[in-house]
Amino acid sequence: MRIGIDIGGTKIRMGIVDGGMILRKTEALTNAQASEDLILDNLCNMIRQIMNTNIRGIGIGVPSVVNAEQGIVYNTVNIPSWKKVYLKDILEKEFRVPVFVNNESNCFAFGERYYGEGTSFRNIVCVTLGTGVGAGIIINDELYNGNNTGAGEIGSLPYLDADYEYYCSRKFFDRNNVSGRDALNLALMGDTDMISLWEELGGHIGYLIKAILFTYDPQAIILGGGLSAGYQLFSEKMFEVVSTFPYPETLKRVRVLLSQKEDIYLLGTAALVV
Repeated sequence: MRIGIDIGGTKIRMGIVDGGMILRKTEALTNAQASEDLILDNLCNMIRQIMNTNIRGIGIGVPSVVNAEQGIVYNTVNIPSWKKVYLKDILEKEFRVPVFVNNESNCFAFGERYYGEGTSFRNIVCVTLGTGVGAGIIINDELYNGNNTGAGEIGSLPYLDADYEYYCSRKFFDRNNVSGRDALNLALMGDTDMISLWEELGGHIGYLIKAILFTYDPQAIILGGGLSAGYQLFSEKMFEVVSTFPYPETLKRVRVLLSQKEDIYLLGTAALVV
């Protein structure tokens, strides 16, 4: 048994995972504006509630730059006090089991590779479309971290007058004075302006996918994150743009898939434990 933990700016979610099954799950508010120590205390208290003698390790996904080898977390998104946190050392001292820490997008990729839509492929790029845009990259069945666990920050690649994150994340809807959730609900009720917004988003995501095809040429690209809930609204325009990729043989062989499992992040974080 392993504990998988997903730390976000809004919630901390965790569960006991065994054989790809989540046996127990809990969540609590992150209290993101609190001090580093208070958030760590809350995290440890949550772990204590589900910890047992059968747990052989803890895996943690964090939205930040991570020194995966040493388990150090830097400048965590939406948690201002977490500038440099020695998360691995702190939790190993407290719970006496191995702790593995990685970027949340990498954990998403791990989950998809071993428990989700990526199980049939050795080379995949898993894209998170949410508050930001990130990606986890699996090459020859191994997670590619890069030198600083920074590989896959595709949202920061230049695009139009800004970057892909500006056009393919929630920032796109914020710029249009509507939340992603409201835009989805209104579009599903037939609001033509919101439907057009989702279609425009789909075009931008299509160009993002073309950039991934040029740089990684994977077997599959798997889309997840909060905005993937609007897949039915943006996918047609997305594929229309992708179809303009100049290498037809690449398009014939690549799969663009939608993440299907609600708890794929927890499964991915638990999969960090070796």
